[in-house]
Amino acid sequence: MASRGGTARRVPENDTTIAYVQADGLAVMKMVKHCHEEAASNMDIAQGALLGLVVDNRLEITNCFPFPKTPDESMDEDEYQLAMMRRLRRVNVDHFHVGWYQSADVGNFLSSPLLESQYHYQTSIEESVVVIYDTQKSSRGFLTLKAYRLTPQAIELYKEGEFTPEALLKLKVGYENLFTEVPIVIKNSALTNIMMSELAELVPEEEGSKFLDLGTASVLETQLRCLMDRVDELNQEAIKFNRYQQLLSRQQQEKHRYMQKRAQENSARAAKDEAPLPEEDISKLFRPHPVPPRLNPMLIAGQINTYSQHIAQFCSQSLAKLYITQGLQNAKEINSSP
Repeated sequence: MASRGGTARRVPENDTTIAYVQADGLAVMKMVKHCHEEAASNMDIAQGALLGLVVDNRLEITNCFPFPKTPDESMDEDEYQLAMMRRLRRVNVDHFHVGWYQSADVGNFLSSPLLESQYHYQTSIEESVVVIYDTQKSSRGFLTLKAYRLTPQAIELYKEGEFTPEALLKLKVGYENLFTEVPIVIKNSALTNIMMSELAELVPEEEGSKFLDLGTASVLETQLRCLMDRVDELNQEAIKFNRYQQLLSRQQQEKHRYMQKRAQENSARAAKDEAPLPEEDISKLFRPHPVPPRLNPMLIAGQINTYSQHIAQFCSQSLAKLYITQGLQNAKEINSSP
């Protein structure tokens, strides 16, 4: 998982709000290339460091480099990142660490390792963001690049390290307010825009216009399978929590019966002018059961919500395409009939 090493330019204490993220086209293309290469080779998650600087309330991403993928455990990721930034500094490239990026597939980026990594980044590099690139959706023609930051409630929750139901209720933390999305814009130089305009004129007219593609079964099937897996995981977490509640209720009943029996024995001894039984530590006799952490179920619920939103959006678009193609087919049949 991403580490948090590196030198960063900090914003002043009274101005820590990042209004939006501005990414250079070159940095975006590097991220896209790295993520698709990892997805095509071994279906692994691609991760890398983001470099840039902070200008007023704007976070500029001007460069990036991937984290090493090597089985050699002797390599220190922090040392690798520092060495990369030193070399970039020598060639006059922005070398301030402003966050990291990760590839994702629809909603599976929401996980405990990502939360932990972003917590370390944001507590050491105040203005840092995590950029999520969706390889599957982008491969179908929809560039999906989103930047996220942890909310103050999520940082406080992780700082305390208590993921019990009481802690979640106290801080009012749910999967809806774990992350806050920061708007991201892509900016190219004037020369790059001129070149892209010339390239657009070279693209054949029939290319890039297949908006009525009805081959959506594979995408919908993949998302439904992922949704079913997440629902099964959430069901297992619910079973664990229900079992904990049953054990807690049974322990409370046993404790109540023990205290009643103890009171009756002391009353009987008092009636015989005997000394009461010595006080015993109830907490040692009835040790509390460990509360199952609620962080993982909350993250799974967030993944289910993301998959559901994508499926609803995807199905609505597919239905619209079906109705449009049905109208076109009916018009074609009417025109072709004598």
